[in-house]
Amino acid sequence: MHRFIPITDTDRAQMLKTIGVTSVDDLFNDVPEDAQYPEINLPSALSEMEMMRTLHGLANQNAHAGDYAYFLGAGAYNHFVPATVAHLIFRSEFYTAYTPYQPEISQGTLQTIFEYQSMICDLTDMDAANASHYDAATAAAEAAVMAINSVRNGNKIIVSPTLHPHYRETMRTYLNGQNIPIVGDEDVSMSLDAVLDKHLDKQTAGVLVANPDFLGNVRDMKPIAERVHAAGALLIVSAYPIALGMYQPPGTYDADIVIGEGQSLGNALGFGGPYLGMFACKEKYLRRMAGRLIGQTTDTQGRRGFVLTLQAREQHIRREKATSNICTNEALNALAACVYMATMGKQGLRQVAELCYQKAHYAASEISKLDGYRVVNTEFFNEFVVECPRPVAEIDHTLYEKGIIGGYDLSNDYPHLKNGMLIAVTEMNTREQIDALVRALK
Repeated sequence: MHRFIPITDTDRAQMLKTIGVTSVDDLFNDVPEDAQYPEINLPSALSEMEMMRTLHGLANQNAHAGDYAYFLGAGAYNHFVPATVAHLIFRSEFYTAYTPYQPEISQGTLQTIFEYQSMICDLTDMDAANASHYDAATAAAEAAVMAINSVRNGNKIIVSPTLHPHYRETMRTYLNGQNIPIVGDEDVSMSLDAVLDKHLDKQTAGVLVANPDFLGNVRDMKPIAERVHAAGALLIVSAYPIALGMYQPPGTYDADIVIGEGQSLGNALGFGGPYLGMFACKEKYLRRMAGRLIGQTTDTQGRRGFVLTLQAREQHIRREKATSNICTNEALNALAACVYMATMGKQGLRQVAELCYQKAHYAASEISKLDGYRVVNTEFFNEFVVECPRPVAEIDHTLYEKGIIGGYDLSNDYPHLKNGMLIAVTEMNTREQIDALVRALK
């Protein structure tokens, strides 16, 4: 009997007899024979030592931020993760915990999630935060649904052309079949102001913008908020949490909903995930916010305690009246963000943000001196667009051969930026790495 498959041959025979078939193969009779996968020719078994050697050999073929100078961003960033994060999140009581349905035995988990929510509220200057979504793309889709449910006469969503392309794509997939018009990015070369001139009206439920946007630009959002609110719509802002260490949070310019990718808060790049979807809003929209919410209360003896709250909104209690079909979250990633923010503190987060800003502006200044290269942005945080003299794919290939992972090729998402490279710089990039990038580009 296999250790992890506790079914004997007798058990299997009885199960097959009960459902009226003679073999496991009979279970696949409804699948056309030409669609059935042929027998897999697996290699012979390996010992644990041999397997680990093989896996390490495969891993060493990867080019990653630990071995290469890394200037790739576009929504996922190479930030320093303090040792305290891994030390705490890999404790078994956190690492193996699932939904804390029973508060009397889940106070530790509930408190950490409550602390995470509180920190996100402080970071964004919003009233309430949930705990959490799969990633920023999912959070963007949920924000759109929330806006539609919150604005009485609104039936369409406007997205800025410089909102992350993946967020826009996920939103359309998520809302497919709900007859919710999503407009604004038909021409990705248009400015946000031009998009609002064209689409903003009394039928608008929400406007999704990013600050900094996907191309790295930072702008004053207060005039945008005033225009959106004058039309009766909600302003949804996608924020970069590290940038909030030095820039005004969305709450100060009257954002209604704030989303963001929490990967940069103590979570590794991880070759694409798992990530963390931040989500916060004004108090008046709290009951329409999807995802888990942890509340603070007192027990019969007056002691502080924590509970899952507003559960009646969710599909696991009243599915037909749920505000969303989302049911789970990224609690371990949220815990990592909580530990990171607690470790860094307000001043530490500001220091990280300032390092990103200063290093990025040094890199942009040096690149702008090169013949054939032009930095497009005027106001940016840690990411900027460079017009290159050759296709970005060719340049990135050459950089790779020099031990440098270059910027993001914008040509597929923004055709008008044919040779545009999106370069990201974080506190992890040394001056030597930046100078090496500049020499290689030259």
